Amino acid sequence: MPASSTSPKIWFITGASSGFGRALAQEALAAGHRVVGTLRNEAARAEFDALQPGHSFGRLLDVTHEAEVPRVVAEVEASVGPIDVLVNNAGYGHEGTVEESSLDQLRQQFEVNVFGAVAVARAVLPFMRARRRGHILNITSMGGFVTFPGLGYYHGSKFALEGISETLGKEVASFGIHVTAVEPGGFRTDWAGRSMVRAPQTIDDYAPVMGPVRERRLARSGKQDGDPVKAARAMIRITEAAHPPAHLLLGPDAVKVVREKLGALQEEIKAWEALSVSTDFTPATA
Repeated sequence: MPASSTSPKIWFITGASSGFGRALAQEALAAGHRVVGTLRNEAARAEFDALQPGHSFGRLLDVTHEAEVPRVVAEVEASVGPIDVLVNNAGYGHEGTVEESSLDQLRQQFEVNVFGAVAVARAVLPFMRARRRGHILNITSMGGFVTFPGLGYYHGSKFALEGISETLGKEVASFGIHVTAVEPGGFRTDWAGRSMVRAPQTIDDYAPVMGPVRERRLARSGKQDGDPVKAARAMIRITEAAHPPAHLLLGPDAVKVVREKLGALQEEIKAWEALSVSTDFTPATA
């Protein structure tokens, strides 16, 4: 078992009103940590403050408001204390085929899921770097590794966040800062319900593909196998590890589909390897 540190920490969790964000906030509070949660309205902020007065601190923040992010982070550092763990949880899903979804919807998906997460990480990093410690958890998805029809924009945002997370982890490792991309499978959150934006189906050709997919996704919303509380406990556990992972899959479904994807990729590489390696310059002969 790797060595761990269980001393109380200060957590900063974006999107703390529901889903993984709320479950993680509650479990971290129960474990004795102090938690700052970002929320989108005053009622939710006040309710978060009341979870555990003196330990839970609500802050109003829309992560897409770039100028506000460093101000809120600096205020938290000054008034609550040094942020030990940042959890970039704020995000949503977009459902719709690529052809039926607008470019504005693509931009908004990336504004929240990618640019918002990076903005918060960039605001926290100078403080963590000065202290030579910290842990950033970016909540991506098994959809940052594998793809399903109708989620192209969502997958694109999560693939992007995966790449940024892995790169950032290599850049800050020498400063004692860890970065983990957390990749949940299906959990009982609002992701496929209230938190999902759905593009209208306007092209008949896609109906045989998207109709059943959308129906199944709606039918399973709220009935997924994954327990957000257990996911929260798993995330807390890796923040206590001396050598946390760069990637953490959550859920048997995530492990299964990612393993299948990696196996299929290995087979594809092997099948096309001769062509792949045939592209170097050939030395000129005398």
